[in-house]
This record gives sequence, C-alpha cells and structure tokens, in this order.
Amino acid sequence: MHSDPIADLLTRIRNGAQARLATVDVPHSKIKVEIVKILEAEGYLTGHEITTESKFPTIKVHLRYDAKRKPLINHLARVSKPGLRVYKMCDELKPIRNGLATRILTTSQGLMTDREARKRKIGGEILCEVY
Repeated sequence: MHSDPIADLLTRIRNGAQARLATVDVPHSKIKVEIVKILEAEGYLTGHEITTESKFPTIKVHLRYDAKRKPLINHLARVSKPGLRVYKMCDELKPIRNGLATRILTTSQGLMTDREARKRKIGGEILCEVY
C-alpha cells in the first residue's frame, strides 16, 4: 500500500520515460485514470488501456517519444503532497514556462488543466506539473 498513489503514478511514468519503455503498468484508481486522460489529451502520452489480467486491475500507460526516441516528458513533479496541500485561486494560476507547461488541478468541477481552470474562472488544488 502506498501513502501517496498519485506520486507513485507520476514516478512510474517518469522512470518509464527515462528508461525508454513503451508502456508502464500502474495500479488502477479513478483519479489516476483521469490524470492519465489529461496527460494523453495534452499530448504527453500516446494512450492508455485498463487491463484486468491479474487479480487487481491495472492501467497500461503508453509513453510518447519524439523522432530521436527522446521522451516528451522532461519534467513531471508532484506539487501538492499529503503533508502540504497547495491550493490556488483562479487569479493566482499564472501560466508557467510561457504557457508550455501544464498543471493538473482538482477542482469542485473535477480534474482539469490550469488552462481550463482559468477559462472557467475556478481554482483548486494543484496536483502536479508537467513539461
């Protein structure tokens, strides 16, 4: 059992990209699936599938690389941790890295990127940032 399953997901993706793996298996949960869907929509992953081959369901995450087999994810970090939560209001959600980086937030309207939260004018807890 992990004390921080979201950090475990991000670490598995980061390590898999560093090792140039095609896929990474992650234990299944609803919030992890939503995070993977957002990363896929932003273009950092090629896809995902939920497998039930073993006793517990897993998410098979397909990593994405450029033409030189370099991972598209250069930085993937957990911002809000179980010991220190980080909340931001919509006017505090400024673009980082000239808008090239993506932050994933959990809001009252579900998980979304910082761009979407600024559009909807809502704030929330910043889970992670990726570029």
